[in-house]
Amino acid sequence: MDFSLTDDQKMIRDAARRLTKQTLQPLLENEPNDKPLSKLVMNEIFGHLSEFGITAMRLPEEHGGSGMSMVDYGLVIEELPPVVALALISHDGSTARISAGASQALREEYLPDLISGKKIACTATSEPMAGSNSNAIKTQLDIDGEIARISGRKIWITNASVADLFIVTCTSGQDENGKPRNHRIIVDRNATGLDVTEIPLTGLRQGHLSEVNLDNVKVPSSHIVGEPGDAGKYMTLMWNGNRPLLGLSSLSIAREAFHLALEHCLNRHQFGRSLAEMQLVQNDLAEIETLIESARLLCFKALYSIDAGQRSNGVSAMAKRLATVNSTRAIDLCMQLHGALGISTEMGLEQMWRDARVFQVPDGTVGVLSLIQGREITGKGAF
Repeated sequence: MDFSLTDDQKMIRDAARRLTKQTLQPLLENEPNDKPLSKLVMNEIFGHLSEFGITAMRLPEEHGGSGMSMVDYGLVIEELPPVVALALISHDGSTARISAGASQALREEYLPDLISGKKIACTATSEPMAGSNSNAIKTQLDIDGEIARISGRKIWITNASVADLFIVTCTSGQDENGKPRNHRIIVDRNATGLDVTEIPLTGLRQGHLSEVNLDNVKVPSSHIVGEPGDAGKYMTLMWNGNRPLLGLSSLSIAREAFHLALEHCLNRHQFGRSLAEMQLVQNDLAEIETLIESARLLCFKALYSIDAGQRSNGVSAMAKRLATVNSTRAIDLCMQLHGALGISTEMGLEQMWRDARVFQVPDGTVGVLSLIQGREITGKGAF
């Protein structure tokens, strides 16, 4: 087993690092850090992501995808600003869901603008009474010949307020076996009856999380993607990829906090010596590094399992759970090492903690992820 990066992977990582340092981070720093980025700024960001070739990482190459592995994707994600990474993961996963099972006409209509970054996509699945349980979806789909009508309420939708395109999960009832007939359907932003409201968050405040209301929204029935009942399958496939990617983005915040803590401990002197020379401080630094590195390895194991075509439900759930929990724990220890500075806004550590904490929610909370892993271990569902 070789943990070293290939020359190509080093080039990908270093290029992503330069993209962040030279282009993306300056863009973010020019905007208020406590308000969602404007549509104009997000379009500029996605233009840069497109030039880098990562707006459609999970699309097959024959449909315009990058051809990069999920492991390579992870190397890119952990170098991007977390708020950008979250938006990209949502867009890329939504693009893959739109493409999977779509007609050639739909691919030709929508994929070019999604790949070029001219349009931003989002997935609208979660509802007030249906989060991780996609079978509880209540958003209604009524099909009348060439017209489909959608009514329902979606919540906690990443990218919704800046999206040009929604891939909406909805239901047309139950099949003969009593299983829900969930569908995927493409809805344009300008559709009549579609309303989006931003939800303020404790962290990642430059990002976009919203409530979406669909009031008798009419779309062509040709915009239905795939087969009735397959929405859950493709949602799970996207979640399995998203979870370790979100974990890596969360860990990137903890890694930045660790660098700040190490520098502080090397330069701060108490009782005639640097903090770095004190035993308990060294113990905390060792614990922080272990929290980050152990979770990072597990995230890459999950991504490798996807590349290898292995069942990844359990390991992906485990990776995100460990990574997001370890991130907030690591940042908390960094705050402790900084003393009073750790709770000041000056250092930015409190903002890092709040940003990292947000990652515990998307695509499965800590408790739900434990149950998914437990189901894989025992073969018995606790849901």
